Amino acid sequence: MNTESNTENTFKMSDALDNFVQKIGHFMMWTNGLLIFAIITQVILRYGFGKGMVVLEELQWHLYAVGIMFGASYAVVKDSHIRVDIIHANLSPGWQKRWDLFGIIILLLPFVFIIFHQSLDFVHEAWRVGERSDAPSGLPFRWLIKGVIPASFSLLGIAVMSRAVRIVHHIKRG
Repeated sequence: MNTESNTENTFKMSDALDNFVQKIGHFMMWTNGLLIFAIITQVILRYGFGKGMVVLEELQWHLYAVGIMFGASYAVVKDSHIRVDIIHANLSPGWQKRWDLFGIIILLLPFVFIIFHQSLDFVHEAWRVGERSDAPSGLPFRWLIKGVIPASFSLLGIAVMSRAVRIVHHIKRG
C-alpha cells in the first residue's frame, strides 16, 4: 500500500508540473499569432509603402525567441521533441526508456543547468544598464528578452525533471 501511495504521489507531482508547463506553453503559443501579425504588417509596410519599421523587425526576433524558448519545455512535456531516432527506433520499449533517461541525465540536464547558470549574470547586467536596441527607433527593452533565457530554461528544467521521474517509474515497473 505504501509503494502504491508513493507512486500516486509521484504521478500527482509530475502531473502538476506538466500541467504548469502546458499552461505556460498554451499562453506562449499566442506569440506565434503576434509574430505572424508583425511579419505581415512589416511586409505590407516595406513592400507596399516602402517604409519598413525597425521596431517591427526587432519585435519579430523577440516573439520568435519567446515561442522557441518556451516551446522547448512544452515539447518535452508532450514528448514531441527530437531525439536520435536512428538509435531509439531500434530499441525495445524498455531500452527506449533507458535511452531517454540517459539523454536526459547526460545531455539535457547539464545543458539546461549550464545555460541557466551562465545566463543569470548576462541578464542581470542587461537589466542593470537598462539595455536597449542599438537602433534609435528599436525596442527599448532588450533586457526583457534576455530575461526569457533563464525563465525558459527553468521551465525546461521542470519539464525534464518531471519526464525523468516518469521514466524512472516506468523502468522500475518493468
